[in-house]
Amino acid sequence: MNIGIEMNRFKNFNWNFLIWGILLVLIVGRWVNGCSDQRKEYAVNTHKWDKLLLVLNQIEKNYVDSINYKEIVEKTLPMVMENLDPHSVYLPPQELEVAEESLEGNFSGIGVQFNVPNDTAIIISVIPGGPSERVGILSGDRIVKVNGKTVAGVKVNQDSLVKMLKGPQGTKVKIDVKRNELDELVPFTITRDKIPVKSLDVAFMINDSLGYMKLSKFTRTSYQEFVKAVEDLKSQGLEELIFDLRDNTGGYLDQALLLSNEFLSEGELIVYMEGNHRKRQDFFADGRGVLQDIPLYVLINENSASSSEIFAGAIQDNDRGTIVGRRSFGKGLVQEPIYFTDKSGIRLTVARFYTPTGRCIQKPYSDDYQYDIWERYKHGEMIVADSIKKNDSLRFVTPKGKAVYGGGGIIPDVFVPLDTTGVTDFLIAVNRKSLQVKFSNELADRYRARLRAVKSFADLERLVESIDLETEFLEYARQNNVTPGPGQWKESRDIVLTQIKGLFGRYSVLDDNGFYPYMLRIDNVIEKVEDLTRSGDENGEENGEESEASNPTASYIKNEYE
Repeated sequence: MNIGIEMNRFKNFNWNFLIWGILLVLIVGRWVNGCSDQRKEYAVNTHKWDKLLLVLNQIEKNYVDSINYKEIVEKTLPMVMENLDPHSVYLPPQELEVAEESLEGNFSGIGVQFNVPNDTAIIISVIPGGPSERVGILSGDRIVKVNGKTVAGVKVNQDSLVKMLKGPQGTKVKIDVKRNELDELVPFTITRDKIPVKSLDVAFMINDSLGYMKLSKFTRTSYQEFVKAVEDLKSQGLEELIFDLRDNTGGYLDQALLLSNEFLSEGELIVYMEGNHRKRQDFFADGRGVLQDIPLYVLINENSASSSEIFAGAIQDNDRGTIVGRRSFGKGLVQEPIYFTDKSGIRLTVARFYTPTGRCIQKPYSDDYQYDIWERYKHGEMIVADSIKKNDSLRFVTPKGKAVYGGGGIIPDVFVPLDTTGVTDFLIAVNRKSLQVKFSNELADRYRARLRAVKSFADLERLVESIDLETEFLEYARQNNVTPGPGQWKESRDIVLTQIKGLFGRYSVLDDNGFYPYMLRIDNVIEKVEDLTRSGDENGEENGEESEASNPTASYIKNEYE
C-alpha cells in the first residue's frame, strides 16, 4: 500500500517498525495521560515494546527529513488494523460520521430519496414531514442546481450530490428543480433538519394470515420500528411471519438481542460472547416477547452477516423457527467502537459470539477472505445444497436433535438455490443498460398526477393494469438497441415487467410498499416459504420504545457493534 512517501529514497527502511511504532506512540500517550494503574500496567509490559521504542528513538534523532506525523499516522493506522482481523478498522472523522449516521437511524439533510438513471438526479420520494415536503418538493422533480452550481448534465456522481445536500441541522441549501409541466426552473430554499432513516424497509401482509418484514440493518431504531410494525400486522390478522434478513450486514448487537427476545421463551439463551480480555457473557430471553408462539421463517443469504447471524442462530439453535435461503456470510466477531478526540475512531474486535449450542460461526481467515462469496459461486454452493462445506468436528445438536454446524456461517434448514429462471441474453442486456429503471422513470413522468392520487396498493395495481407495459417497453428497448432473440421475451417477460411495476410503484406515496409486493412475486425464496406454510411444516428441515428500566433486554451492551 502506498503510504504517501517517496519509498525509493528509503529502500532500507523497515516501514513495519514505523507502523507498530505509531501504535506504540498512541499507547505511550495514553499511559502519560492515564492513572497510576495504567502506568503500572505499562511498566510491566514495557519489555514487549523495547525494540519499537528503539526504532522510534532512532527515527526521531536521525531521520534525514522532517516528518509530517499527522499525515503518516492517518495513512498508517489502516495498515495497523489490517494486521489484526478483517473486521477491525480505523475510521477517519468523515468515514466515522457516515458510518455512525447509518446506524444511529437519522442524519441531517433535506429529506428526499433520489436516483440518477442518466445524468440528472430524479426525486423518487419525499419523506413525509421532512424539510423538502414542507417547502413543496415533489416526487419526479429533477435537481438541476444546488446552491447555484449546476449538477444536471455534468456527470456529478451520486455520492458528491448527497454530500452537497446533507449538512448540519438548521443550515440552508438552495436547490433549483425542473418540474415536468413548467418551462422555467423552480427555486426552493430548504432548511436542513434531522431525517429519520428507517431500517425496516417494509412490513405488509402477503395474504390474510402471512406477514412479511424486511430489515435492512440493525440500527438504534430497529426494535422500535419492529414493535410498531408488529402491532400493525396483528391488526390485519397476522398468524405467521416471514422475517427477511437477506443482505442485512448487521449493526448494533443490542437490537439483535431485543428482536430475538420477542420470539424466545424465558430463560432461552440468545447468544454468548467471550474474548481474551472479555469474560464470558450470556444473554437470555426474558419471556416477555409478544411473538413467542407465532410460526416464524427467517430468510438469509450469503450477505446476511453479524447481528443477522446472531438472530438466525438464536432462532435455529432453540428450534424456534425455520431458516430459509442460503448459507450466511460467517462473521462471528464483536466489534467495540472506540472514539478519539479528533472525531476519528476504531472498531476493534473484542470478542467472538457463540450461538446457543456453542457454535462460533466465524469463517476462517484466509488470503482470499474477501473473495469467499465468489468462491461459493465457483464451487456450486449457490445452486446445490450438497456443495456446502460442513466441518464434522464443529457439529452441534439442538434440543430437538437437529444437526447444526459452526465454522462458517448459518446453514439454512431449508436451502433455496440462486434463481436463474428467466435469465436470457436479452435480460442481461436490459440490466446492463438499466432500461427497467430508465423506463419506469419516463413512465412515472407521464402518469405523475395519477401516481400522486394513489392511496393503496389496490389503487396502484389498477393504475398499472391500465398501461400496456409490454408493448411500450419492447418499443423502448428497441429504441435503445436491445431486442430479444427467439423465445427470449417469453422466458424473461415476467421478470422484466414485474421489475418495472415495482420501480414504477416506488414513485407513488407507497414508496417501498409499492415496490416489494411486486418483487416478491418473482422471489423463489418467498415461493418456497409459501409452500412450507401450505404444508404446515413450520420446522421442515430439508438441509440441514420501551425504557431500559422496563425492559432488561434493552440494557445489553448498547455500545457494541456486530
